[in-house]
Amino acid sequence: MVESLRKPFVDELEEVRGELIRMAGLVIEAIPRCTEALLASDLAAAQEIIDADNILDDASLALEHHCQQLLALQQPMAGDLRTILAVMTINHELERSGDLVENIAKAMRRVYGIDFGPRLRGLITQMSEEATRLMRFAVDAFADGNSGLAAALDDIDDRLDRLNHQCLALIVGEEGREMGDLMSGVQLALIARYYERIGDHAVNIGERVRYMVDGWRPGQPEESPADQEPDLGAEAPVE
Repeated sequence: MVESLRKPFVDELEEVRGELIRMAGLVIEAIPRCTEALLASDLAAAQEIIDADNILDDASLALEHHCQQLLALQQPMAGDLRTILAVMTINHELERSGDLVENIAKAMRRVYGIDFGPRLRGLITQMSEEATRLMRFAVDAFADGNSGLAAALDDIDDRLDRLNHQCLALIVGEEGREMGDLMSGVQLALIARYYERIGDHAVNIGERVRYMVDGWRPGQPEESPADQEPDLGAEAPVE
């Protein structure tokens, strides 16, 4: 009887999860498309990416409303409540990531006509690939309830941080001197920063996945097996 009463709620919760995963797919697809437009100086493609952000914004608002309805009408508890709260937070992280992709497309228009050197092109390509990979891992962790993968995202993000530092060093060094345009250098530094921030949002998603799965919160110390509460119902080991 209880299961039959819960089924509509469970189905709706799965629908919310599906909405979030589809929204994440839009972000994951947009990152390499935006990079391709940037490196090809394709203004038309950049405008398409800017326009597409409205679709992501609408999806984000619809998902937020859906979650609010579930909270108000179903009054979920325990794991179900954590799932809905996590979806709402991850929704915001994805929407902000979409804004960062849009920012890259807008910045591309400000550096239109600038000839990127091969080293800078290579670093931008690597940053795009790492940002895409991080976001895909974050969404996989959510879809699979994989708290181990979610916890690893912070370490995986270190590579994107290093690439950002390399990119900045190149812009203020030899590449920047050859460019001879301070404002273009600033825009390129911002572009690198936008990729790095996408990685940060992926790490934030990982933290919310851990909260959803384990109830873990940022700042909470990691538990070692010795720190965990003993199972008082277990038999004592034989000496």
